[in-house]
Amino acid sequence: MSTLPKRTLGRTGIHVSSIALGTVELGLDYGIAGAGDHRRPDEAAASKLLNHALDIGVTFIDTARMYGEAEAIIGRAIGHRRGEYVIASKVSTPATLRGAEAREHVRREIDKSLAALGTDRIDLMYSHTATVDEIGRGDVYAALDEARQAGKVRAVGASTYGEAAPAAAIAHGGYDCIQVACNLLDRALEATVLPAAQAANVGVVARSVLLKGALTHRYAHLPEVLADLRAASAKAQALAAAAGLSLPEAAYRYVLAHPAISSALVGTARADELTETVGWAGAAPLPADLLAALRQITLADPRQLSP
Repeated sequence: MSTLPKRTLGRTGIHVSSIALGTVELGLDYGIAGAGDHRRPDEAAASKLLNHALDIGVTFIDTARMYGEAEAIIGRAIGHRRGEYVIASKVSTPATLRGAEAREHVRREIDKSLAALGTDRIDLMYSHTATVDEIGRGDVYAALDEARQAGKVRAVGASTYGEAAPAAAIAHGGYDCIQVACNLLDRALEATVLPAAQAANVGVVARSVLLKGALTHRYAHLPEVLADLRAASAKAQALAAAAGLSLPEAAYRYVLAHPAISSALVGTARADELTETVGWAGAAPLPADLLAALRQITLADPRQLSP
């Protein structure tokens, strides 16, 4: 039996595994191909991964309309196990659509997601890359809320970048969850956004936990233009090693230590990577002295955090 903890997703009452499986790599040829390493798996392999995820307790599956065939692959692979997992998807709305056109676009996209996933409900539907402007206009939210009222969607979220957009989603009052980039080097959201989400009981799902690979052994290969990021990652690795941890393990356990965060995304097409991360999530919290030491690592140029 899995020891992967479950957490409540903000005020939704939905219980999610503390590790979520991101599925972009199942639906698209995503990332840089190196000897075929980053090409999407065939459908049999994708199905095996999705069923393995459920078997080891990863019951929170994250996808999107923009992830190619991912929704349809999920529906075919684990639709028969629908009662075992929470599904989150995302609808992208072109900035050129406003008002009634934007609302109609969202309605159509939600129906497409439902059909592809082979389900009558989506547990969490995000606006994909929600901006401050979009949140302020309210047209996309209105369509998401309409779907919630109709029972097609259980909860409404905003997948965001930066600090202003997640802050706007929290202040809006209608969004149940935000998805944000945060990790042990990119801690900008810890001062304001995460406490605000916690105070408003808005769920938080963390992505970019490994900072596009900079919080793995690959940091050593960062170019000279990212020398500050390389040095910061080296400091983090040294602290992790002194505590008997790998850098990726420290990265996931750091993010999951924050009380505002409900779940952390793992974007992978490899079962061994997913299994390893699940083991980290089930471990005890990081020691307070290690957390404090990691928080002392700073970068003079915050632009380095977007490698």
